Amino acid sequence: MTKRFWRNTLIISILLLIISIWAVDYWVRVSTKQQQFADVSAIPKNKVGLLLGTSKYLNSGGINPYYQYRIDAAVSLFLAGKIEFILVSGDNSAVNYNEPEKMKRDLVARGIPEGHIFLDHAGFRTLDSVLRCKEVFGEDNFTIISQPFHNERALFIANRKGISAIAYNAKDVRGQNGFKVMVREKLARVKMVVDLLLNTQPKYFGPRIIIA
Repeated sequence: MTKRFWRNTLIISILLLIISIWAVDYWVRVSTKQQQFADVSAIPKNKVGLLLGTSKYLNSGGINPYYQYRIDAAVSLFLAGKIEFILVSGDNSAVNYNEPEKMKRDLVARGIPEGHIFLDHAGFRTLDSVLRCKEVFGEDNFTIISQPFHNERALFIANRKGISAIAYNAKDVRGQNGFKVMVREKLARVKMVVDLLLNTQPKYFGPRIIIA
């Protein structure tokens, strides 16, 4: 094999990878566009809002804007009567790291009754959060709450799993932090499609929990 052959092979492989990433991204965006809402008054009412977790603090020590805007969005939906319960789904894989508990405390501080907040401590990934909402918490018609890019991926998963979900878009984040997240998101979408093709399941399921 000549150097030219291997160089051309590498170039073609890179081009195919770029095209695949673009195609998946476009597919996810277009197929979920009609299920997203940014206006509280326009979004249909659902029993449960699935609030997708994230870290409260940045590495620099400040408040993570993705976290703050998701809390704001969940509070807005609840106070507008568009959801009755909030299921907070996030990572609790370490003793000193508990996304759902932090979100719950901040939701209660904002006036959400504690009895209307349920926690999913095994929402390690978006796929886990969406599937556990159906299989563990018994909900197959709910409102996903996160930033637009994240909602698109969560809705795509729901659509492929026969779940009737809509999403409320929390305020997005611009600037350098937003750019880095969007780059990671492109790759996360490719990984998501692979997981769906392989029928990857959540890390844990567990006993049924009724939200009421």
